[in-house]
Amino acid sequence: MKFFAVVLFAAFLVSCSSSTNDNSLFNGKDLTGWKVSDFGGEGEITVKDGSIFMDYGNPMTGVTYTGEVPKVNFEVEFEAQKVDGNDFFVGLTVPYIDTHMSLILGGWGGVVCGISSFDYADASENDTSFVMTFEKKKWYTIKLQVMESRVRAFIDGKQVIDKEIDGNKIHTRPEIDPSKPFGFAAFETQAMYRNISLKKIENIPLDY
Repeated sequence: MKFFAVVLFAAFLVSCSSSTNDNSLFNGKDLTGWKVSDFGGEGEITVKDGSIFMDYGNPMTGVTYTGEVPKVNFEVEFEAQKVDGNDFFVGLTVPYIDTHMSLILGGWGGVVCGISSFDYADASENDTSFVMTFEKKKWYTIKLQVMESRVRAFIDGKQVIDKEIDGNKIHTRPEIDPSKPFGFAAFETQAMYRNISLKKIENIPLDY
């Protein structure tokens, strides 16, 4: 009986591990499933110690995911680090139905954050904008939830954006186009990313 219980528990652990891996977009070893974003002037991109390292771009460096991603009702979670530089170290572009949006962290001199763009106003100008100072060489856990009627962002478990979408014009800045449909970019800044995962979500309660 004990042996049977141990076998069941082991099977449960394997199932949980498999489920987690199914959500992963980055294998931690190489850029399989990703391509270098063709910004022109991009810096070198390497994989080391389970992380994607992006060197300074002129002005941007980025990676774009080549697999399929949902167009709405999904959650992206990852860890990011500003290694050096004075502008955004997270420029995460994601789909939204028939268009795209970008989560920007640390732009406009290193502190301005928000979603680009709502109603032709980018992250520094719309009501998702906020200011945060990011320490260099520190890992931050970031989560972005994209739903049909709402977008939310969290940093280290704290909600920093909760934007209702109600007939807004949503789009991205033209220079970020090489990141579409799903990609990371950094502006004149060295950045690192790891533990990138994506999962479908439905009917998230307001206090989630």
